[in-house]
Amino acid sequence: MSSTETLLIFYFSTGFAVGFGHCIGMCGPIVVSLSLGRKNESTWIPHLLYNAGRVVTYAVLGAILGATGSFTAITANIAGIQKIVLIFAGVLIVIMGLAMSDWLPLGRIFGDSDRFGRLVSGGFQRLTRLQSTLAYLPLGLLLGLLPCGPVYTALLAAARAGMEADSPTAGALIGMVLMGAFGIGTVPALLVVSRLAGIGWLRSRQLIYKVGAVLMIIVGFYFIYKAVQY
Repeated sequence: MSSTETLLIFYFSTGFAVGFGHCIGMCGPIVVSLSLGRKNESTWIPHLLYNAGRVVTYAVLGAILGATGSFTAITANIAGIQKIVLIFAGVLIVIMGLAMSDWLPLGRIFGDSDRFGRLVSGGFQRLTRLQSTLAYLPLGLLLGLLPCGPVYTALLAAARAGMEADSPTAGALIGMVLMGAFGIGTVPALLVVSRLAGIGWLRSRQLIYKVGAVLMIIVGFYFIYKAVQY
């Protein structure tokens, strides 16, 4: 199994765990309002469009960070400090993974923007009143830009993965695929929420979320190991 395939498994698994831990709390209310707002109408297509929008945003951000990581590695190689840059990136991923689940007291460095979240939620309610199914795709694209600690950490890891690419184009492709896998991994949790609109369940949510943090920490150590072997 190649390193990219291994990372794909980690990214999807991390997205899955983060989805059932973090995304339910942050995006759950919006998903619930979508389900309740349509009442007797089918919500499958709106939910799929909404989640497709989020995945596309994550993939585009991943492509940008992957290309940036590749360019950084090329520049570092010219300066003769590439191994140091790669190890530093791996250490930073581990630190952010620890902070993601509050195991490392770094304050709200990735605190989610409650104000922006309320703004998007309000816009979502207005869109549902319009009964426009297609509106959920751009809403998902927008929501993918919400400040989110797990996404920050995954994007940093995507940039680190891009450092091993042969070119910025290859780095962009790797970053896009990895973040797409992460985004797809978060979808099942939100689809479950859409079918169980009355939230107050899943008491092990924080435990599952911590699993996602552990997976991202493992990715950081994996990158450090590969840098040492460089």
